[in-house]
Amino acid sequence: MSSSTPLLYGHYYHIFNRGNNRVNLFLEERNYEYFLNLYDKYIDPIARTLAFCLLRNHFHFFVQIRSFEEIQKTLRIPEGQIDKYSSLQFGHLFNAYTKAINKTYQRTGSLFEKPFKRLEVLSDAHFMNLVAYIHRNPQKHGMIDDFRAWPYSSYHEFQSTKLVRVQRDRILKWFNDLDHFNAYHFDTSRGERNIDYLILEDKETWKVSQTF
Repeated sequence: MSSSTPLLYGHYYHIFNRGNNRVNLFLEERNYEYFLNLYDKYIDPIARTLAFCLLRNHFHFFVQIRSFEEIQKTLRIPEGQIDKYSSLQFGHLFNAYTKAINKTYQRTGSLFEKPFKRLEVLSDAHFMNLVAYIHRNPQKHGMIDDFRAWPYSSYHEFQSTKLVRVQRDRILKWFNDLDHFNAYHFDTSRGERNIDYLILEDKETWKVSQTF
């Protein structure tokens, strides 16, 4: 896993990061929605969202970077920054959120670890395990007894028929249908076992605070 590798057009990535020095990223309930609004502003133009989950001191996103032609329709990419522009957009997201949090809570300094983590997703097995892993994360960290009750996860968007942030219909086809999608999330022998070793060198540092 390289944290400095450019995000390539059309490729799939697991994007994740945590608070600098393990601080909480989300201090109040309203912070989650504000972060997602900024995410829509900065990331939707450059990536399709396949799954996500926000926890108190870290987050997970599963994305596919859009094609260069798609990105150029909404963003004017500066000359010389084409290969790294997607990564820069994530940096803009984190900087904008940090500025808002620092101003609101009278704090200074970095809020996120730098650089953010990215891991390319290359197989169908990794893809399906990752979706379940991301959605189960709050339960995995003991924040809640049933991951389905965690409100800041895309799991709920897959249960909805309304317009949502994620590529719902596309993902459900990969799981065959909604019933298989839901059943897959309860097969705990898959996601956690097969994803943990890819991303967590020191699991203790990713433990989640139980209080705001």
